[in-house]
Amino acid sequence: MVEWHPFMGIVPPLNNAEWREVFLEYKKFPEYQRINIGMTLVEFKRIFLFEYSHRLLGRFIGLVFALPFLYFLIRGHISFGLGVRLSLIFIAGAFQAVLGWYMVRSGLTLNPDVSPYRLTAHLGLAVLIYGYTFLTAVSLIQPRSNFVYIRVRNNLRLIIVGLTGLTFLTILSGGLVAGNDAGLAYNSFPFMDGKILPEGVLSLDPWWSNYFENTILVQLNHRLLAILVVILTLITWSISFKYSIERGTRRALNIWAISVLAQLGLGVSTLLLFVPVHLAAAHQAGAIIVFTAALWCTSKVWRKDFK
Repeated sequence: MVEWHPFMGIVPPLNNAEWREVFLEYKKFPEYQRINIGMTLVEFKRIFLFEYSHRLLGRFIGLVFALPFLYFLIRGHISFGLGVRLSLIFIAGAFQAVLGWYMVRSGLTLNPDVSPYRLTAHLGLAVLIYGYTFLTAVSLIQPRSNFVYIRVRNNLRLIIVGLTGLTFLTILSGGLVAGNDAGLAYNSFPFMDGKILPEGVLSLDPWWSNYFENTILVQLNHRLLAILVVILTLITWSISFKYSIERGTRRALNIWAISVLAQLGLGVSTLLLFVPVHLAAAHQAGAIIVFTAALWCTSKVWRKDFK
């Protein structure tokens, strides 16, 4: 989809003439000329509908959010504080749509790949919106009066919050892996073609660009961050048994530990099998499950659950 119509673009091509017209527009861009030359109309429809479904789902989410929000706001069922939080979510969602198109535009150039920076920003904002929405929902289920900050020995609360942030950082590094096709570079584990640190890890200039554009270092960083998250999550889970924790918090910690192990297995499988789409999508979904479990634990430990 080489054009963006925020409000009128909800209707796809409806007949062969319209499909041919859209296909001709696509042929003007380097992605067709350099990668998909000779693509048939049927093949074009397949990739078009993937993007169309994504954009349609984004619009649908916005509609499902906005209509009930306005209804309850007009009826006076939403407090000022909650209204501000929900407004921020809606504004961030609108900005996410603009950022998505900004990302797509980066692939309509002589280099027919979207910018890894823009892709990662689009992913990161999506995860932040989801996380903020999740915490908002939790705050409604558990009244604010139940959220009491108290000190815990060994700063376990701060460890869980920090680990949640590290999980988010690992998701961002996964966006850079996808944006640079770094998952196709070294398809072995735990070593990278038999080496801990392959040659060329700092081959780009300036040096800092290696962390964002060098496929070797981008993949290595994601591996190291993922393994660090797994180790620290399991250590945190083990330490938590020193405390008397209410059942809900214990369940959250258990799910977090299980999900992080499953996610590691998905990540390794995706890598070893040369990134099949279904496994890559499952790995991305697994990241959200781990992040949700981390947020759930974070929301739990800010309550008076430890004795």
